Amino acid sequence: MNHIQDNQGKRIPWNKGKLVGQKPPLKLKEIWTIRIRLQLAGNIRDLALFNLAIDSKLRSCDLVKIRVKDIANGTTISSRAIVMQQKTNRPVQFEITEQTRESISKWIDSAGLEYSDYLFKSRFKTSAHISTRQYARILEGWVTQIGLNPAAYGTHSMRRTKASLIYRRTKNLRAVQLLLGHAKLESTVRYLGIEVDDALEIAEQTEV
Repeated sequence: MNHIQDNQGKRIPWNKGKLVGQKPPLKLKEIWTIRIRLQLAGNIRDLALFNLAIDSKLRSCDLVKIRVKDIANGTTISSRAIVMQQKTNRPVQFEITEQTRESISKWIDSAGLEYSDYLFKSRFKTSAHISTRQYARILEGWVTQIGLNPAAYGTHSMRRTKASLIYRRTKNLRAVQLLLGHAKLESTVRYLGIEVDDALEIAEQTEV
C-alpha cells in the first residue's frame, strides 16, 4: 500500500480520512436539482455538459473530446451518436434526449461553435478542449451546490447515473452492458455494484 509521511516523518496511508471506492451515481431528485439550478443561473455550457454526460454515459476522457460533428448532422443535433472509446478502442452508441439536444443547440449557438470544433473548448491555450481535471472540478461545483459531499462523487458518478437508473427499472444487464460499452458482462455487474443489493432484494421477497 502507498504511504505518505506526516510532519513527524511517520508513514500514514495515502487514503486516510478520504472516501475511496466506487463513486455513487446521482439520484433522480439530485439530477433535477442540479439541472434546475443550472437553468436558473443561465449557465448554458454547464447545462449542456451535464445533460450530455448523463445521456452519453461516457468516460470523462471521451466526453471532453466530443466535437460538434460527433453529435450533429449539419445544424441538427442527432438523437443518437457513436464515439470510439479511448480506453477500449471500441465504438459505443448512446442516445441524446430532446432536452439534451435543446441544451446543446443553445450552447453551440451561444459559443459560436463550428462543425469541426470541440463541443467544450478549453479557456486555456494549452488545450483545445476542457481537460478531465477541469471536468472533475466543474462536477465538484455541481454536487457541492446541492449539499452533497464532493469527496464522495466523481466523473464516474455521471457515467454510472443513467446506467444505474436503467438497470433499476429494467433489470436488463445486457442492455446496460451495451450502453456502457463493456466487453464483458461481469464488468457491468462490478461497475454497477448490484450483486449484493439484488441478492438482498430477492431474499426480502422470499418467504420460508
